[in-house]
Amino acid sequence: MASEGADVERNDEKVDEEKAVAAAEAARPVDGESVRVDSWIWSVRLVKTRSAGATACRGGHVRVNGDRVKPAYAVRVGDEVRLRQGIRERVVVVKRVIRKRVGAPVAAECYVDNSPPPPPREAIAPAGVRDRGAGRPTKRDRREMERLRGLGGPDSP
Repeated sequence: MASEGADVERNDEKVDEEKAVAAAEAARPVDGESVRVDSWIWSVRLVKTRSAGATACRGGHVRVNGDRVKPAYAVRVGDEVRLRQGIRERVVVVKRVIRKRVGAPVAAECYVDNSPPPPPREAIAPAGVRDRGAGRPTKRDRREMERLRGLGGPDSP
């Protein structure tokens, strides 16, 4: 009896995988059609919106095979895409080119993630917290907060 339940689960997983492959195939570009890098990083869910992907490209935060690229750069299978998001850098290798946004499990199959692990939360310095109603920080307070964060100016140690 217990083996029947396991067989049903395996069949369900197989059906889900087939649906995922079908979704990725439907999102694949037509022969001869290329996919823009801003659209691709949006399609595989590396950025939340396509315009955010285009802005990242224009800001120099997206590199393909080591070169800064414009949003209209055509992505190909095997390209290494580096995307800098805040303090984290995502490094992915394109496995499948898609033009439409797909579900997260399908999107994860479209690239190989070679990103370094994100830094632990404890390693990130917390922002200075002021008491409610304390008012605006003085110049002395601001310099002290910058010194604690390691952002000190020319006269800092």
